[in-house]
Amino acid sequence: MNPSQLCCFKFCWLGFFLFHSLVTMAQIPTNPPQVERDPDFHIPGLGFQVYDGEKGSLSISFYSVVRYLNQGGLDSTYVDSFDRDFSVKRRNDIQFQKVMIYFKGWVYKPKFRYLFYTWTANVNLGLPAQVVVGGNFQYEFHKMLDMGVGIGGLPSTRGMLGQWPFWLRNDARPMAEEFFRGSFTTGIWAQGELVRNRLYYKAMIGNNLSQLGVNANQLDNGFDTFSAAVWGTTGNYGRLGPFGDFEYTPELSTVWGAAYTHSTETKQSQPGSDKPENTQLRLSDGTIIFNQNAFGEDLGVAEAKYEMLALNTGAKLKGFSLDLEYYLRWISNLKSENPLPVERLFDHGFTARASGMIKPKLLQTYVHGSKIYGQFGDPWEIGFGLNYFPSQTRVLRVNPELIRVERSPVGYLAYPTNVGASGWVVMANLEFFF
Repeated sequence: MNPSQLCCFKFCWLGFFLFHSLVTMAQIPTNPPQVERDPDFHIPGLGFQVYDGEKGSLSISFYSVVRYLNQGGLDSTYVDSFDRDFSVKRRNDIQFQKVMIYFKGWVYKPKFRYLFYTWTANVNLGLPAQVVVGGNFQYEFHKMLDMGVGIGGLPSTRGMLGQWPFWLRNDARPMAEEFFRGSFTTGIWAQGELVRNRLYYKAMIGNNLSQLGVNANQLDNGFDTFSAAVWGTTGNYGRLGPFGDFEYTPELSTVWGAAYTHSTETKQSQPGSDKPENTQLRLSDGTIIFNQNAFGEDLGVAEAKYEMLALNTGAKLKGFSLDLEYYLRWISNLKSENPLPVERLFDHGFTARASGMIKPKLLQTYVHGSKIYGQFGDPWEIGFGLNYFPSQTRVLRVNPELIRVERSPVGYLAYPTNVGASGWVVMANLEFFF
């Protein structure tokens, strides 16, 4: 690291341990206060109760997004670290971006739960994996041990712990998190409370970093993808620790956490570049390391080991929130038919988010920023947005955002920016979650 990068890294570590100290010192009641709920008040995601009997239950809920995307402010071309020219396909369109239908409940015992869903990313119309049908089963043996099997998110970053769609920006992670994170795969996991209402964990073993668009024949037989996270909360953060302070927390509440992810990846086990929610192993200039000519003529990687450490912390109070996350990624054991110019890769970077409620439960403003310090470029991104909640609940949200990006290393059809993009992007979303 150069001196400025080292200073930034130390600053994030200082913030992490500062909030960790707050967690340790805070006085948390063993039993949180019970809030009497209005029977007419709907919690987003609960959906419609179709059946509730002695042997099971069924609820159906819906999620959808309509998105307008204008990328006319982006440069039309970019040059990668190897002086190769590429064009940037700029969009100016409106899409019924995503539709999800959930079927969930319990069978035999309330502790044995199921979740089935259909998911379509309509920007991928005409492509394989346009529609996904998935789900999982979970059984709670104890508050400290809840086991699950099926399709789930690797707990590689804070945004993969289940807060979606309760993010500041609609259905898109900040650039650095998108670059470093693991994705969704089939596997088995354990999660639970280590300390009641204070300390939580999730650990998962899966097939690969991202199985969307990857069939069983493409997977290697290593089965060594592993991801684990531990996090603590104080005050009103709750188990999932959503971003922002829509609830207008009356007293200081904090969150902190760490995650480690490991996986051996091959070219075949990586999703295609146009697949929805794909996670690729890329250089910091956006080059996929498994491309045949990634490092030069016939200098592509056939297999590599991915390791990533993520540290996060956050605080919220009276409508204001601040969240930080730092990422460190190592790619090693590079295997290729020809000698490569590098033996290993190391990239690190951070994401910062801040928000404030202009009017409680009605209007929120936010800013997010990302920076990556990489061996093949130092891309960055900053975004400014508003969230308007017409019903004063999270059921309905209007979300316009202005984004400035420089040499983005990530991008696909369901994401607001493109690989290599530099310039301005305008995005506006209408979100419904019942």
